[in-house]
Amino acid sequence: MAEGSGTPDGTAHLSPRERADLGRAARKRTPRSSHAVYEAAPARRDPVIVVEEQSASRVPELVPIRYGRMTESPFRFYRGAAAIMAADLAATPRSGFTAQLCGDAHMLNFRLLASPERRLVFDINDFDETLPGPWEWDVKRLVTSLVIAGRENGYPQGVRADIVRATVRSYRERTRLFAGQGNLDVWYARADADQLKVLGDRRLDKRGRGRLSKALSKARTKDNLQAFGKLTHVVRGERRFVYDPPLVVPIENMLPGAERDEIERQLRELVRQYAESLSTDRAHLLRQYRVVDMARKVVGVGSVGTRCWIILLLGRDDEDPLILQAKQADDSVLAEHVGASAYDNQGQRVVAGQRLMQAVSDIFLGWDRVIGLDGEQRDFYVRQLHDWKGIVELQIMVPDGMRAFGEVCGATLARAHARSGDRIAVAAYLGGGDTFDRALAEFGESYADQNESDHRALVQAVETGRVRAEDAA
Repeated sequence: MAEGSGTPDGTAHLSPRERADLGRAARKRTPRSSHAVYEAAPARRDPVIVVEEQSASRVPELVPIRYGRMTESPFRFYRGAAAIMAADLAATPRSGFTAQLCGDAHMLNFRLLASPERRLVFDINDFDETLPGPWEWDVKRLVTSLVIAGRENGYPQGVRADIVRATVRSYRERTRLFAGQGNLDVWYARADADQLKVLGDRRLDKRGRGRLSKALSKARTKDNLQAFGKLTHVVRGERRFVYDPPLVVPIENMLPGAERDEIERQLRELVRQYAESLSTDRAHLLRQYRVVDMARKVVGVGSVGTRCWIILLLGRDDEDPLILQAKQADDSVLAEHVGASAYDNQGQRVVAGQRLMQAVSDIFLGWDRVIGLDGEQRDFYVRQLHDWKGIVELQIMVPDGMRAFGEVCGATLARAHARSGDRIAVAAYLGGGDTFDRALAEFGESYADQNESDHRALVQAVETGRVRAEDAA
């Protein structure tokens, strides 16, 4: 069955009872307690080689920045190590049910976003690795990130286990709730800012509620106008991107005249052509803007080195900006383990997965394909650079705050999976007890140990000169 259609397991038209029976039967094949086990495979690949292989197709001068960011801490390493974990997860137990996966569901990829109706919602934000696959993999990546963050914040193991169990319980209970609902009810479900505030009032102390309120307010300021003021300035009477190497490099500062003109032509064509992937009303809106400037931008941790452009467009006048981000899309790190995407264009893969998993998506989300100066064909997806985005600050989170955050992430992931997978079978597999919750608390600790070992391997590779790292804010 093609990506994004029906339930990938082919159970959509069975009765609810039959689907639940399939879920309960899966417990015998794959006991829920078996998910606690993580053991490195005897022939496990060198994690540094895995990271280097990913870097081979990236912009060479940016790769040391990626290594510099990944060596900063085990958590930052984890953010760039989705390919390593995908290979490790491929050897772990599976219930046999699949869903559209985020593929990189660590906790910092859950954040505040704007809906097209201009409401602040909470959702998954990164879909570079999205593909259909075992639903357990997203849950395991999420809980391991909480364990690693808890370790960096100095939480005792018992506190970390409590955070993970609460997160998985939230996933499990929300999946069971969705199992009893109709398809449209599941499709329309979302978590908006008001629901987050209610959760904060119930779970957080006064200080925590204040931080949540501040985060909600701050997210609403992170929009095109904020990015416009921060990333651009007036040069000879015209708006241009600032020169802030190596993080932001305008196109005029990158290349000599002829090559610069060709890249500019390609990016203008990308904007024109990608509009065909939008709905007609949104394409009409996009055509009311004109392209003014372009720059290369370094983003994230795992994404550093991929080709990422920011494009400044102006609308009604010079104070009516739209900043788009065109980001290179490669094969998902999951593909080697679950099969290639049904989509030939990797940008379309990302967009299709995002639209399927998110409750609401950026109105300018689309895709295109271009031929670079080197003759290589590359796929891109396009979205707004900032649209009311807010992210959690790990270092200032107290245990109660991380637990509440984990619960929201667990519920959000359950809703995302319920839109594409067999929520009834998965709910029956998980059941009403806490067996799976406890198993994943053990898994998270075991895999956090593995992540620390992999992080040390990269640090050693830098120290011995095997790879070169560079500091960049």
